[in-house]
Amino acid sequence: MEINHLLKKGVDMIKDREYGNPVLEATMVLEDLLNVDRIYIYTHGKEHVPENTVDKFLEAMEKRAKGYPIQYIIGNKEFMGLDFHVEEGVLIPRGDTEILVEYVLKYIDENYSNKPVNVLDLGVGSGAISLAIAYYNKRATVYGVDLHEIPLKVANINKKKFRLENVQFYQGNLFEGIKELGLEGEFNIIASNPPYISKEEIETLQVEVKNYEPIKALDGGEDGLDFYRKIIPESKGYLKNNGLLIFEIGYDQGEDVKCMMGNEGFKNIQILKDLQGLDRVVYGTME
Repeated sequence: MEINHLLKKGVDMIKDREYGNPVLEATMVLEDLLNVDRIYIYTHGKEHVPENTVDKFLEAMEKRAKGYPIQYIIGNKEFMGLDFHVEEGVLIPRGDTEILVEYVLKYIDENYSNKPVNVLDLGVGSGAISLAIAYYNKRATVYGVDLHEIPLKVANINKKKFRLENVQFYQGNLFEGIKELGLEGEFNIIASNPPYISKEEIETLQVEVKNYEPIKALDGGEDGLDFYRKIIPESKGYLKNNGLLIFEIGYDQGEDVKCMMGNEGFKNIQILKDLQGLDRVVYGTME
């Protein structure tokens, strides 16, 4: 089958997906299977595709038609200009999380120029936050913690892919993952994009998310705030004086998380909004 005909067949199979771009997605899958770039796809439309590749492509389109995320199909997702490997069992990196990473990088430049800085990332997933910070600031020593094996495996794949030596990953439940390292009071920055979707809201999420991405990376308890309640008080024992605690949050959680941080003695608490004008990040310092 020719590339043009195969692409059209793929587009027809997934054109009814509510949250998708059929032409782009079909093209991305074929690029991946043929190991070519988009220009090649567009300029070699008459070229015949091997039968085994046709079968793999149509199988992928069937999965996508059911809502299976395109990022899992092609095995990667761009984040902060880096091409992250992703697979089932890890949350797919979102552009909204770049707001947190960009602020941390700016904060390091403004407060620790030419100085080493220790960063802790709680809940690493694919390693998006940890590795982006480590990649763009080689003076940072980054510690990432996750409870589950698949995220740690994927994060280490990405660490190797980006050839980073200034980041290490540990398994454990939040701070328990680094308990044996003796790092109390040693972190300049603690960052986290914890599960923050309420149980009730999970059922309203699009199929791609609620049926295929790991629920454990989304479920923040009855009101979505369980992990903030755990992390905020315990973080005080691991931050240096004037250390920064920074979270990604849900669109309606800014004031709640800000209040929690204030009640635990954090100062200079601010909320950052995303491109839609919704609350997305909360940060404050421990004095």
